Amino acid sequence: MQFKTIIEPFKIKSVEPIRVTTEDERKQYLEAAHYNVFQLDSDDVLIDLLTDSGTSAMSNAQWSAIMSGDESYAGARSWKRLEAEIRDLTNYPYILPTHQGRAAEHILYGFLGGKDRVFISNTHFDTTRANIEVTGATAIDIPIPEAKDLSLEHPFKGNMDVIRLRSLIQEYKAENIAAVILTVTNNSGGGQPVSMGNARAVSSMCKKHGILFILDACRIAENAYFIHHRENTYSHRSYREIAQEMFSLADGCIMSAKKDGLVNIGGFLALDDGGLAQACTNRLIITEGFPTYGGLAGRDMEALAVGLREVFDPDYLHYRIRSTAYLGEHLRAKGVPIVYPVGGHAVYIDAKAFYPHIPVDKYPGQALVCELYITGGIRCVETGSVMFGKYDKDGQLVPAPKELVRLAIPRRVYTQSHMDYVIEVFDELIRTRQDAIGLRITYEPRFLRHFTAQFERLH
Repeated sequence: MQFKTIIEPFKIKSVEPIRVTTEDERKQYLEAAHYNVFQLDSDDVLIDLLTDSGTSAMSNAQWSAIMSGDESYAGARSWKRLEAEIRDLTNYPYILPTHQGRAAEHILYGFLGGKDRVFISNTHFDTTRANIEVTGATAIDIPIPEAKDLSLEHPFKGNMDVIRLRSLIQEYKAENIAAVILTVTNNSGGGQPVSMGNARAVSSMCKKHGILFILDACRIAENAYFIHHRENTYSHRSYREIAQEMFSLADGCIMSAKKDGLVNIGGFLALDDGGLAQACTNRLIITEGFPTYGGLAGRDMEALAVGLREVFDPDYLHYRIRSTAYLGEHLRAKGVPIVYPVGGHAVYIDAKAFYPHIPVDKYPGQALVCELYITGGIRCVETGSVMFGKYDKDGQLVPAPKELVRLAIPRRVYTQSHMDYVIEVFDELIRTRQDAIGLRITYEPRFLRHFTAQFERLH
């Protein structure tokens, strides 16, 4: 029998206190942070949904493994254990550990990029795009057309538009395309999954034209869950087997293990090509460390080796996907516009539809982020025109395709009652939505401005 209540498939052995703040206090904290929640102290946050990256709770098995960490500079047994686990999962012969995913992006895309080079993705995330564009290369997003309709029910809205991919290869020529990157799940596209059929079609086209095909695999276990349940021919396959098949279609992968590695720090780059791996190893030594630790302590590698196995546990993945859907479905039932179906790691709010009275150049997504914090102490992140907006030659804002706010749920951290509280906060935001006001940017850096930008509220 399938019960309605979603229970956490774990027992809580250690707890971390949460400080409950008042609304007046939160107004002061947010003003001092220049209305950028990245600048808030974590002690002033009640429910932290800023990111699911590095914010997971580790298991007793992971904490136990930490105690066996070998901190040798070279050839540590902890590295050997992690290397064997990654090779079993990916089957790539060349594995480079890094301290997190963006370090792997910097190494690989820094080597492949440069002026006149082109990268194509279902949707580049912020650090991916930044590591590409800082080299002078161009990053192009080609999600499927169905992804533009935020409320459309489609099983794999994270897919890449293969017809558009073919057209871009003809336009830019294969020799100028540095890599095709398939992000699973598609984070910037609303956490939507990618089908195995789509991955196979992308792989086939890349092989036909001799183009490097890279998986951004930071949420591959969650993606495997959706394939198992939505792609009929995979209902008999285990989640790990599905992930292994997807890895086999690509020439390599980048993984921020701070997501589906279930650790607080770590990542890796894994490749099929020895020449490319050697070039990346040389860059890794300069920026990360020796190739058998890559910026990680032995204890970190031990925890990651365990996490890469635990993340494919069927009970864990069922809880993970269903608990995220619980939040999204309840918000949708209240009329909150969300990206639908609900993705694996986060619920995405359509801030433009929630605050139609706030124009895009006044950043409705950032306005919603601020209101969530002031009203309920909830920290989340805008993934709209603050994060992805550009300026034209006249300095006018070129808005992002979507004005979204992401509620990213850390793994094994919050209970259903925490999510019920978030839902209750939205009741108040719905009641007061006409009172919300936009913001303007008073300071911003050139790249990844959302991390350090400063705002002021409009009156």
